[in-house]
Amino acid sequence: QVQLVESGGGLVQPGGSLRLSCAASGSIGSIYDMGWYRQAPGKQRELVATITRGGSTNYADSAKGRFTISRDYAKNTIYLQMNSLKPEDTAVYYCNADITTMRGRSDYWGQGTQVTVSS
Repeated sequence: QVQLVESGGGLVQPGGSLRLSCAASGSIGSIYDMGWYRQAPGKQRELVATITRGGSTNYADSAKGRFTISRDYAKNTIYLQMNSLKPEDTAVYYCNADITTMRGRSDYWGQGTQVTVSS
C-alpha cells in the first residue's frame, strides 16, 4: 500500500511564505511525475506545479515566479516553497504522484493540507 502524507500548511499573512512537504511511503517500485494541486472552496481542483522523474518542472501561471517545486529522490519527497502568498492562494493543497507497485502503475493522492492566507 502507498501513502502520500502532506505537511506544512497553516495560516500565514499576505506576503508571507510557507513550505509544504509530501512524503511517499509504502511498497513503492518507481515514482514518476509528482505534483501539487489545490482546491479552494466552491472551486475545482487545479494544478499548481509538477515535477517529472527527470526533474523537469511545470507551473500554473498563478504560481510562476512565486512558488518553487523541488524533489528529494532519496526521501521520495517533494516540496513546494510558496513565497509572496496572496489571499487567493487559500485552498487545500494536495500532493499527487504517479507510482508503480507490484500491482501496477497508479495515481495516488494525499489527504490534503490547508493553507490559509489572511491578515
